[in-house]
Amino acid sequence: MAILDRVAGKWAIGILIAAARGPVRFSELERGIAGISRRMLTLNLRKLEREGLLVRTVYPVVPPRVEYACTPMALELTQTLLSLTDWASRHSDEISRAHTAYDTGDQGRSTSTFL
Repeated sequence: MAILDRVAGKWAIGILIAAARGPVRFSELERGIAGISRRMLTLNLRKLEREGLLVRTVYPVVPPRVEYACTPMALELTQTLLSLTDWASRHSDEISRAHTAYDTGDQGRSTSTFL
């Protein structure tokens, strides 16, 4: 499952979802992904390109223009990522309440494990 570590990171998900809408430039990603630094964006773009999920195209113009686009494999993956982010959005309040209950010691349920 090492591949999941490579493609399911916080930043990788945002990058892939943004690139799935069509070719996207570095500056668009930087503006569109809240909280990501230039360095973290660069590292993640390189990682996703290395994994075969993004294609980097450099256009020979001045100043140079670079775009990133999803490969077919990444487009397939983004459907799953969109389902995951939709699930997280639908359950965010419930998860926040569970965090609060856990942190205050007020889980209101047994402590038995299911494993």
